Amino acid sequence: MNLEEQIKIVVEGCGVYLYDIVTTNENGDNIFRINITSPDGINLDKCQEVSMMVSPILDINEPMKGKYRLEVSSPGIERKLLKKEHFLCSIGENIKGKEFSTEKFKGKLLSFEDDILTLQYPDSNDTFTINFDDILSASTYYDWKK
Repeated sequence: MNLEEQIKIVVEGCGVYLYDIVTTNENGDNIFRINITSPDGINLDKCQEVSMMVSPILDINEPMKGKYRLEVSSPGIERKLLKKEHFLCSIGENIKGKEFSTEKFKGKLLSFEDDILTLQYPDSNDTFTINFDDILSASTYYDWKK
């Protein structure tokens, strides 16, 4: 079992879902970031619980060479959608993105089945579809005007 699978088991044991694992370097600091989600939202206590449960695994299976900082957090209200699982977890939310054809899209994600996204246009009941394989980049967005 690889490290990501081990972390996923621990995270789900805490009652939340593993959204993503990101390794990055910010201002000279190596960071191992675990993003978690839940339909009920994520709070600091849940982040601390996951961190305490994951730390012993990382002590045995170092995720990065040298010193690093472990961060556990929510991916945020506006987050990148990189995997099919990300789209599935975002049904009912507003998403925007760009297709390989450089066409931009924006709307409420209604469904994601058989690699086809069905979205509802903003301010309309009309819908449109996009093939997952045609997406260059995508993210959720929050309508701050409401």
